[in-house]
Amino acid sequence: MWRKASVAALLALAVGYLYHGCPELPEQLLHYISPASSHSSPQSQRRLEQVISNAWDSLITLPTRQWTRVAVGVNACVDVVVSGVGLLQALALDPGSGLDHEVLHSKEDLREAFVHFMERGAAAERFFSDKEVFRRIARAAAEYPGAKLYVGGNAALIGQKLATYPALMVLLCGPVGPKLHEMLDEQIVVPPSSLQETDEYHLILEYKAGEQWGSTRAPQANRFIFSHDVSNGEMSSLETFVASLEEFQPDLVVLSGLHMMEGQGRQLWEERLKEAVAAISDIGKDIPIHLELASMTDRDYMNSIMQEVMPIVSSIGLNEQELLFLSQAGGGPHAHLAAWKGVPDVGQVSDILLWILERHGRSDPSSEADLTRVHFHTLAYHVLATVDGYWANQVAAVTAGARVASSQACGTRAVDATKVELKAPLRFHSSHSEPRVALSLDPAAPVTVWRRGNVTFHMTPVLVCKQPLRTVGLGDAISAEGLVYSELKSQQPF
Repeated sequence: MWRKASVAALLALAVGYLYHGCPELPEQLLHYISPASSHSSPQSQRRLEQVISNAWDSLITLPTRQWTRVAVGVNACVDVVVSGVGLLQALALDPGSGLDHEVLHSKEDLREAFVHFMERGAAAERFFSDKEVFRRIARAAAEYPGAKLYVGGNAALIGQKLATYPALMVLLCGPVGPKLHEMLDEQIVVPPSSLQETDEYHLILEYKAGEQWGSTRAPQANRFIFSHDVSNGEMSSLETFVASLEEFQPDLVVLSGLHMMEGQGRQLWEERLKEAVAAISDIGKDIPIHLELASMTDRDYMNSIMQEVMPIVSSIGLNEQELLFLSQAGGGPHAHLAAWKGVPDVGQVSDILLWILERHGRSDPSSEADLTRVHFHTLAYHVLATVDGYWANQVAAVTAGARVASSQACGTRAVDATKVELKAPLRFHSSHSEPRVALSLDPAAPVTVWRRGNVTFHMTPVLVCKQPLRTVGLGDAISAEGLVYSELKSQQPF
């Protein structure tokens, strides 16, 4: 008996340390670590993941009022996915120290930026300024053994995900060349004015968790994206997109691609952003607009998007890098942080989400801003923050986003508990400062809910794929899935 109890105690202690070094587990987790299962910690662990997965399935129900017609724009391209280390070696580049570059001007800039983000395990996207050098790199990437071509661009990826729902009609507007048009789901409608003679190509340099190049070792699987994409960079399809809405009559608009303008230089983005705001403002106030953000480096540009675009959209989707950079650009909470250390602190994330909805949204009842919803996703967990009274079915929305992150990364139709692992914190707080409420994860009911003022937060863990097959497009799939299960309350005018 003593031996059996000791093994159980050691297992509980080991699992506690596994999750952020805390030997004390929430009470609701102790049920899953019993003496009967203590002889095999991997089995006990799989049981925990299976409980969460089963709970997700019971929580995910479609809303009463579903979208029927969704218009998505405006960035679209063909993604060339290739081993990052393999391609750089094929380009005769040697490993070395990393250095971030806002714009890539040479192969050496590419190498330094890739190493910089690989050693952090962080996703990033950059513009490559030299057209001819980019074409040579793109040719080498397409010819590299194992290179794969996929639908690319946030708008096209979101459109592809939405098109998996037969009841949804999807309009996609963006620079669609012949190869991309061939790869799109037949359910997607592309206006003739969006078709062009050549495709835009983006290069996706992927790396695996633990992969090594020289002295650089990736802490987790991720990807580095770069392109010389003028059509998407200038958002040349935006006016065509807005003009097509009158005929299509969508009940939801999803907008992405603003980040592509950053690489075109300040003069262009300042002018083009004003035109984009005017175009977006022409969309009927009764049609909700979701804005999907992506990696950016220019604080002035991000600040302009915050000030001019966010107040005229209903919802935004973003990851941990974009969230922190947004706060840094606008002088928000925790802007002093240079980067997240490991899994982003839930309380700090909550502080920034609240600040966004208070500063740029309709959390303040006297505000005329439209923003009432922010969908945040990071590797280990997701948080959906909404202003009370505007959105319904958000438990299903946040869990649907987490479930698709797990299954799509592993390339499976459903979550396979043997292929995923729980990396979310088991104990966390509602805020980093007072009032600071202690919260914990319950695997059998894996959505933790808290309120701050008139903003409600829904948080769920992600079952992280141990050996992801493809990381590109996960954020877009997460946002698309979250939107499918979200319901806008009809009594609230936009």
